[in-house]
Amino acid sequence: MWTPWFLVNHDIKEDLMETAAALNDSAIALTEANRPKEAISLFRKALTMEPANPLLWLNLGIAQQKSGDYNSAIDSFFHCLSFDSSMAEAWNALGLIHYELERFEEAEAFYKKALQKEQRSPKNWNNLGVLYFTIGSYEEARHCFEQAVSLSPHYYDALYNLRDTCNELGDTRAAVEFGRRLGE
Repeated sequence: MWTPWFLVNHDIKEDLMETAAALNDSAIALTEANRPKEAISLFRKALTMEPANPLLWLNLGIAQQKSGDYNSAIDSFFHCLSFDSSMAEAWNALGLIHYELERFEEAEAFYKKALQKEQRSPKNWNNLGVLYFTIGSYEEARHCFEQAVSLSPHYYDALYNLRDTCNELGDTRAAVEFGRRLGE
């Protein structure tokens, strides 16, 4: 009986069954398991199949960022945005990298761009608030953390940051209240 050539070689059969989506899912799992370098190779393989897929570029950038390769991550996030400029997560990720590099003006611009795209994201509000807190703009930080908490009342990071910001501003009554809410 004749067997098709692609069923004879197991590796070839496996390659034919791989899809960009399956590679993406596997690479995300590797990134989350703190194995970003392995994930990067899978994202790159998926991008050979779907080079215009913004989600693949975003996820590649996240893995590169996690591996400490900020320049490549920045390039990947911009590739993502070249295909879909509305992806708030890519703008936010650019803000995070620039924050980590202490390029605060650039980080602020990227966080604000993320909020233009997705104003109801507590994570984006919290990240902008952290930036303002870091540079000592406590009133602006408070506003951002309040926005985050209004969108997600049990968002622990935002409540924690709001409590600390209220302490910095001397509003101990509010700080105590947010501290109480942290314990709920």
